Amino acid sequence: MTFKPTPATVTPEVSLGDSFITTRVDAVVNWGRRNSLWPFPFGTACCGIEFMGVVSSVFDISRFGAELVRFSPRQADLIIIAGTITYKQAPVLRRIYEQMCEPKWVISAGACATSGGFYDCYCTVPGIDEIIPVDIYIAGCPPRPEAFLEGIVQLQNKIARESMREQKAVGA
Repeated sequence: MTFKPTPATVTPEVSLGDSFITTRVDAVVNWGRRNSLWPFPFGTACCGIEFMGVVSSVFDISRFGAELVRFSPRQADLIIIAGTITYKQAPVLRRIYEQMCEPKWVISAGACATSGGFYDCYCTVPGIDEIIPVDIYIAGCPPRPEAFLEGIVQLQNKIARESMREQKAVGA
């Protein structure tokens, strides 16, 4: 028996109408980055306890793609500083920040991490932005879990607006 080609087997017509999506590379990469944040908690005081509430089932940070809390800076791309930072802790915080993978983001949570809080003494850092760059500040003493979630949403909005071209220029 011989095979006789039919017009359908020789030149199949495939409809590709719904098979293509056009977008920018920045949009796709940023979508992945903002919906898969891996936070590293650096909790030193009562703000750290409030962050623990955020990862509980009541507030469910997993809705925002940040439930995979990492305790290794080399596996994290977001560091959340929640609490008082002393000058003795500053070099450790800087080293942890430098070990994080790129791109990396920082959230300063609470009055102590943001401005030193009510501590007016020689040993407290008056804001972690003296040590590392901060992307999002969360107000409160201590901030409520809802404020942490709002900070995550604000960071996601910031990530969505980033450009890979600008990141290369900064990193070069």
